[in-house]
Amino acid sequence: MIVMITLCSAVIALVAYFWWGFRMLPGERWQIIAAVPASRTEHGDWNGINFTWYGLLTANAYLVSVAVLLVLLGSVGVPPLGTAVLATFMLCCCVPASRLVARIVEKKAHTFTVGGAVFVGILITPVVIILINRTVGASFGFHIPVMSAYAAIAIAYAFGEGLGRMACISFGCCYGKPLSSSSVIIRKLFAGRSFRFFGSTKKIVYAGGLEAIEVIPIQAVTAVIYSACGLSASGLFLSGRHVGAFLLATIVTQGWRSYSERLRADYRGEGNVSAYQIMGIIGVVYALAMAFILAHEPIGNPDLSAGLSGLWNPALILFLQGIWMLIFLYTGRSTVTGATLSFHVHRDRI
Repeated sequence: MIVMITLCSAVIALVAYFWWGFRMLPGERWQIIAAVPASRTEHGDWNGINFTWYGLLTANAYLVSVAVLLVLLGSVGVPPLGTAVLATFMLCCCVPASRLVARIVEKKAHTFTVGGAVFVGILITPVVIILINRTVGASFGFHIPVMSAYAAIAIAYAFGEGLGRMACISFGCCYGKPLSSSSVIIRKLFAGRSFRFFGSTKKIVYAGGLEAIEVIPIQAVTAVIYSACGLSASGLFLSGRHVGAFLLATIVTQGWRSYSERLRADYRGEGNVSAYQIMGIIGVVYALAMAFILAHEPIGNPDLSAGLSGLWNPALILFLQGIWMLIFLYTGRSTVTGATLSFHVHRDRI
């Protein structure tokens, strides 16, 4: 019963969040959340640093992702310390990789790629878990089951990536092709459900020249598919079918990532088949191989109530808040937009 209540509550929360985001975030108002004065100009104004909704929404996605990981691993007996160490290791590897891979593939130093970060994460997860078990785990008396952790990470990623598409809508990146140049089937499918972006600082405008043009709402489609996948895989995980949960989450997310690029118009590197599509396909093959290798690992019966109760811990709450703040500062400080600020006194209020 608790599993059904939790999953239904998650569905309601996701529907409300997406309903708000799909309606509001393409607008110009929802890109810059704050501008902070940094240095004076020669004219007496201030140069400002922009903090973006992209950063805030990305931080929200990471927060949910790590919380899901804590709950799922807690349900199979992994203590919060073990999950926190695992999450920290993975974030320390994957967050920098999101910028490094984009620099290698797209030749851009001021952008991020979740696809590249996930590819790195898929490859290193077993090594990271084994390393933690042999070092920190051996010292503090815990063991992280590799297959269970792999499945939990895949599910957490599905939720994180799905919610992270909201950040892409706000910034106007990862945008879809114009409906006018799409097939008849695509035009009929998204008629009245397309996105129109506004604002000269949106990437779709300054890089794609598509302001106010109807485009395929690929970010929204991805958000819905990944979140639905995360919910379905969570149900499998909590029923003890961890291999199935892992394969479902990985094949759907990486398969859709590879296919969905055919519907996108933003630059994804040279060639008809992008490096990110190749990474997605390799990720699926690698996941199948790891599932075969780890399929016989013993798995206990998950207890969702134990996982949820583990979150109610002051240390974990501070840990999650710290992750949120670090991700916001790392991804939210805009390096591709600027601001000029001026301040004055309301003389009539003195």
